[in-house]
Amino acid sequence: MATHRDLKQWKVIVIGAGPAGVRAAQALVEAGLRPTVIDEGRRDGGQIYRRQPEGFSRSYETLYGTEAARAASLHRDFDALRARIDYLPDTLVWNIGPKALHVVSGSRYDELAFDALIVCSGATDRLMPVPGWHHAGTFSLGGAQVALKSQGCAVGARTVMMGTGPLLYLVAAQYVKAGAKVSAVLDTSTFAQRMRALPQLLAMPSTLRKGVALMKVLRRARVPVHRGVTPVAIDGSSGHGVTGVRVTLANGATLDVKCDAVALGYHLRAETQLADLAGCEFRFDHATQTWLPHIDADGRSSVAGVYLAGDGARVRGADAAERAGRLAALAALHDAGIEREGALQLRTELARFTRFAAGLRVAFPWPARFAAALPDDTIVCRCEAITAGELRRVVRDMGAKEANRAKAFSRVGMGRCQGRYCAHAGAEVIAAEARVPLEAVGRLRGQAPVKPLPMALVPKRAVRRDSEQQTDSRAQECSE
Repeated sequence: MATHRDLKQWKVIVIGAGPAGVRAAQALVEAGLRPTVIDEGRRDGGQIYRRQPEGFSRSYETLYGTEAARAASLHRDFDALRARIDYLPDTLVWNIGPKALHVVSGSRYDELAFDALIVCSGATDRLMPVPGWHHAGTFSLGGAQVALKSQGCAVGARTVMMGTGPLLYLVAAQYVKAGAKVSAVLDTSTFAQRMRALPQLLAMPSTLRKGVALMKVLRRARVPVHRGVTPVAIDGSSGHGVTGVRVTLANGATLDVKCDAVALGYHLRAETQLADLAGCEFRFDHATQTWLPHIDADGRSSVAGVYLAGDGARVRGADAAERAGRLAALAALHDAGIEREGALQLRTELARFTRFAAGLRVAFPWPARFAAALPDDTIVCRCEAITAGELRRVVRDMGAKEANRAKAFSRVGMGRCQGRYCAHAGAEVIAAEARVPLEAVGRLRGQAPVKPLPMALVPKRAVRRDSEQQTDSRAQECSE
């Protein structure tokens, strides 16, 4: 067992203050540690339980709906931890080196040493391009949710929600409850697919009931819901932005919905860039058709001392993320010789969430077939304005059948988002044109910085080993 002196010297950093990060920090504090919690957000809660800005007074029921009680519990527990952790909000981890993080807050740069690292990086929207999605007024579902929670506003006066997955209905219901106008919900999945998934979805009946409750909210508000649609185009112009959405309905008819904003999303993708920079091994997951970091049942990665938890490792939802975060912390403690109870129960509970997540993939499948049908002039990479036709050209004329080779020849994935929003669909376009399995296309390698940095930064060479050094050795701000 570790001694009290060992505990004081053992440096554990948790990245992320969402459901997984908060529960990981809580487990560490209960074991007598004082972990550092780094969060890119200004306040804790992550994406799903994002707190409203100071001064806003909307109720938990208004903000979080069926998840109000869980959001309140997570926020309350984090508030209780604040005095027992080193909390660094508004801080971006932009690179990971051997046993050290590279972080920036404002124009201040630091290197923070760690003995154990628990990465709880969460998830972002998984997106499939559609002609016209580059028009102003097109958002991801997550972006539309952030606007509602953080700014207290809708992304448009008449918003269409399009895509598939639980988040589609959650955001639509949240908009309705906030008094915003939802012109239509356009779902690419079908009712038959939901029925096929029902046996797996019954693994979590309470969660299934929440989904039914969301549908009731939309029905009461008389929001048109269309299933089995095929997106045709988002209409608009450079001068006016989005003006409408066109889809083909399941019966073959064309539907044209007038709107001034569109929120898109096809379930979620794990945010894995930090795991990549940490050197973690990745494997192709056939169930989700994505590359994911390899972890054991408790969240240990292939790199000693690096643990991965929550949706950043496996997308299973907020409830599962809370359990995975605590389990990863228990694994880190165990590896340091500190035994804590509860791991077996957490593994058992997570198995149920894993079955439910498998059901969601059947009920709301990723529409890979859409990629092959994209017109050549459809923009795939919005940051660099790379079209589907350009991607097909580098495959056909330059033999770029691998993701990073296609990136080198076309610049796809080189923009501000570093491939977060185009990599999956881009790989599908490449695979369809090259007539190879998606797995053969590979994945875009992570590059630092994972997000843009301010120019006015002065790096420090020394790696901090304790909180006093972190306070005394803050990086200088550059003057222009």
